[in-house]
Amino acid sequence: MSFEIPQTLLVAGFGATNQAAVRSLLKRGHEVIVFDDHPDAASVSKTSVATTAASLGLELEVSPDAGRLDTLVRCADAVLPTPGLPQHHPVLTAAAAHEVATLSEFDLAAAWDSRPVAAVTGTSGKTTVTEMVAAALTASGVAAKTAGNNDLPLVSAIECSDTSVFVVEASSFRLSHCQNFAPQTACWLNFGPDHLDVHSDLAQYESAKARLWRRLPSTATAVANLDDPTVMRHLRDDRAAWTFSVDGTADWFLEHNRLISPLGEIIATDELPRALPHDLANALATAACVIAAGGDIDGVRQALRNYRPGAHRLQQVAVVNEVLYINDSKATTPHATAAALNSFKQVVLIVGGRNKGLDLTKLRAAVGAVKSVVALGEAADELTAVLGDLCVVQQADNMDTAVALAAAAAAPGDVVLLSPACASFDAYRSYSERGEDFSRAVVEHAQSLRIFA
Repeated sequence: MSFEIPQTLLVAGFGATNQAAVRSLLKRGHEVIVFDDHPDAASVSKTSVATTAASLGLELEVSPDAGRLDTLVRCADAVLPTPGLPQHHPVLTAAAAHEVATLSEFDLAAAWDSRPVAAVTGTSGKTTVTEMVAAALTASGVAAKTAGNNDLPLVSAIECSDTSVFVVEASSFRLSHCQNFAPQTACWLNFGPDHLDVHSDLAQYESAKARLWRRLPSTATAVANLDDPTVMRHLRDDRAAWTFSVDGTADWFLEHNRLISPLGEIIATDELPRALPHDLANALATAACVIAAGGDIDGVRQALRNYRPGAHRLQQVAVVNEVLYINDSKATTPHATAAALNSFKQVVLIVGGRNKGLDLTKLRAAVGAVKSVVALGEAADELTAVLGDLCVVQQADNMDTAVALAAAAAAPGDVVLLSPACASFDAYRSYSERGEDFSRAVVEHAQSLRIFA
C-alpha cells in the first residue's frame, strides 16, 4: 500500500516523538515548520526544545496565537501533531478548516518501511501485551522490537535493520491522526472511558481506537476481545479475525484452568507467574498476536512463563500484619481500577488524583469487593460523593495519611490497593512517582510497627 509523505509539514509540539520524526523528515529532504506551546520544557536529553530545534537548523515558533497558526497551516501540506495534543487545539481547528491532513508518526513509518507491524491498542493492558508479544516472537526466533507509545518512536525503530517485526503499542493519541497505518496484526484489547482531557468526547476516543482496523490489508489479522461489546461492534464481518475470551468460547479461550488455541492447548494457568482475570485475557491476546505475526506456541509458552508484570501494575509491595499492600498506580481510569478490583475479594481502596474528565460513577458497579475507601487529591470530594453511600469513605491530604487510614481499616486477609482511577498530575509528575511514594509509605508504616516488609 503506497503512501507518499507531503513535502512540507507543520510539526505541532516538539517533544521526544516529534523530535525523532523531524530528524527523519529532514534526513529525507522534507521541509519542516515547528512550533511549541511550552518551549522551556526539557526534552528527554534535558535540553530545551528551543535549543534542540536550533541544533537542527530550525526556527522554533513559540506559542503562536490562532491567527499565526492559521497562517502556518496554510503554508503546510500536512500537520504532524504531538501525541496527546488536545483535540480542541487551534492548530487542529485550522487544519480542518483548510482541509490540511493531519498525520501520525505511524504514517511516516508506513511510508518509509514495509516490514510487518503487529499493533496493540486498548484502554488497559496494551503495554503488557506489547511487551509479551515481542518476547514471544523473539523466543520463536523472530527478530522483534517494541515501539510506539514507549521510549522508542516507530520512526526511530525502523532505522534498525536487524528487526523483522515491529510490535507497536498504538495509543489513541497516535491512532487519531493516522491516515495510512496498516499493520499486519492488529489487536484491540478492550475499551473504557479515558483521555477525555485530550479527545473531545467519548465517541471521538472510540473512533480513534477503531482506526486501528480501518486500513488493514487483506492479508492482515484482527485480534478482538469477544467479551467487549464496543470492540466487537467495530469488527467487520469480512475481516480475517481471531477472537479471545475468558468468559466464553472464542478462537482463543479459557477452559478448565487452561488456555486453549485453535492449535491446541497453550498453557495451564498455574504455570503463569500471575493468573488474575485480566492476566488471562492478556495472555490469550498475546498468543493470538504471536501466531498471527509468525511466531509459534513454544515461543508463547516461554514468554508467558517468564514474563513479569511491570512496576505499578498490581505490584505486590509488602505483607504487613497479614494485610497485602498492592501498588496499581498505573490504573488511571475507572476502567482499569474496576479490573483491579475484580481480582480481589476484600479490599481497602486508595483512589483519587486528578480526574481526566472521566465518569467516576463507573466505579460504583465495581466496589462490591471494597469494604472501605480512602480518597486522595483533587478528585477526593467527587469520589466521596460518588461512593459515600456504598461504603465508608475517608479523605487524606497525602500518601502517608492515606496508607495510615487504609491500614487502620484493614483486617488480616484484606488487600490495601492503590488503584487511583485518576491521573497523578495534581501531586506527582507521573504515575510511577505516585506508586513509588505509596511503596515508601507502606515500608515506613511497616517499620513503624517494627515489621520489616
